[in-house]
Amino acid sequence: MADIFPSFSGENLNKEKKTIPDDYIEKNLIVIIAFQRWHQSLVDSSIDTLEKMGFGDTHYILEIPVIEKTTWSRKIRLDTLMRSGIRDSDVRARTITVYTNKANFTDKFSIVNEDSIHWFVVDHVSHEILVRGEGLISPQDISWIKSSSK
Repeated sequence: MADIFPSFSGENLNKEKKTIPDDYIEKNLIVIIAFQRWHQSLVDSSIDTLEKMGFGDTHYILEIPVIEKTTWSRKIRLDTLMRSGIRDSDVRARTITVYTNKANFTDKFSIVNEDSIHWFVVDHVSHEILVRGEGLISPQDISWIKSSSK
C-alpha cells in the first residue's frame, strides 16, 4: 500500500492560509521541506533545477520552512524578515511557513533527521507519495520525478 502524504496547514508569505496537499488540486505537487536556515541554498538550487526542467509548468512547487512553535511576536518578526527578503509574489505564494512541534511533524513524515531538506512528489488526487528524497535534487532524482508523473 502506498504512503499517503499527511495534510498540514501553514501560511504563505502573502499571508494566505494554505492546507497541503488539499488546496492544490489541478496538478501534482513537489513539496520541499526545510528545517534549518542554512537549508535555503539547497532549496533554492533544487527549485532552480526543477524550474529549468519545466516542472513549474507541470507541478506545484512548494517550499515549506518548518519552524518550532514560538511566541506570536517572534512569529511576526520571522515572517516579516522572510517577506522582506522575497519581493516576488509567486515565490511568496509558494513559500508556506509551518510553526509546529517539529518532532510531531517529522514523525508524521517518517523524517529521521533535520540535517538536510526532504522533498516529496505527491499525487494531487490520491495524495499518494510518488517519490521522496533527501538533500539537493539530483539529475537521477529528476529522472525519478519524471517517470513518477506519467
